[in-house]
Amino acid sequence: MCQLLGMNCNTPTDIVFSFTGFANRAGKTGIHTDGFGIAFFEGKGLRLFVDSQPALTSPVAVLIKNYPIQSENVIAHIRKATVGEVRLENCHPFCRELWGRYWVFSHNGDLKNYAPRLHSHFRPVGSTDSELAFCWIMQELAKAHAGMPSIAELSNTLRELAQVVSRYGTFNFMLSNGVALWTHCTTSLFHLTRQFPFKSARLQDEDMAVDFSQLTTRDDRVALIATEPLTTDEPWEPYSTGELKVFMKGEYLVDI
Repeated sequence: MCQLLGMNCNTPTDIVFSFTGFANRAGKTGIHTDGFGIAFFEGKGLRLFVDSQPALTSPVAVLIKNYPIQSENVIAHIRKATVGEVRLENCHPFCRELWGRYWVFSHNGDLKNYAPRLHSHFRPVGSTDSELAFCWIMQELAKAHAGMPSIAELSNTLRELAQVVSRYGTFNFMLSNGVALWTHCTTSLFHLTRQFPFKSARLQDEDMAVDFSQLTTRDDRVALIATEPLTTDEPWEPYSTGELKVFMKGEYLVDI
């Protein structure tokens, strides 16, 4: 199975600390060595980096660890291949355009006998079940809404679509359009909100700690979502099976 990492903030923030620990799961503290990727939204723009090399040793990953790109929405993925060869086109996150915005998707899981009918312009480039599911979701979103709907409407549609795909297996995923971050759990996801008063945190996969009180303001708010907790001294909350959580401006939208 793969590993997911997402970040949603109310002000542009870098993910260097979290990604440093996360990347260690690609060969040092985990076996997710079949490629990685990370996407940063900047307004309507998008920086997308993928590599079929492990995140632990990839020169692209070294760049990410040393380049504090600031973003309000980030999705990262380290891959343990189950469906699809270890090739660049099979590395997550995947990206498509809809309603004049980029949409980015990453999936952790294994879908069995999954063969949805695709009849629009959303088609997979690679051979993963993950990209196939993403294309189907984008197709169904476009069919369900003539234009960009509200976050609440999108969330209701995505909740229904996630239930359909989950019938075929494990469907932990993250999806963002640069405005909000949607996350769905079948087996394992955890989330955490960092806000005032900020404290220090120590990574679980690296001997590294940061005192966030020295790097933030009273108004900053950061939500982190991961397959497994990234730090040892923070209150990560587990998802329930089948739960869809939506984050916007660093806040979990409880009533959506």
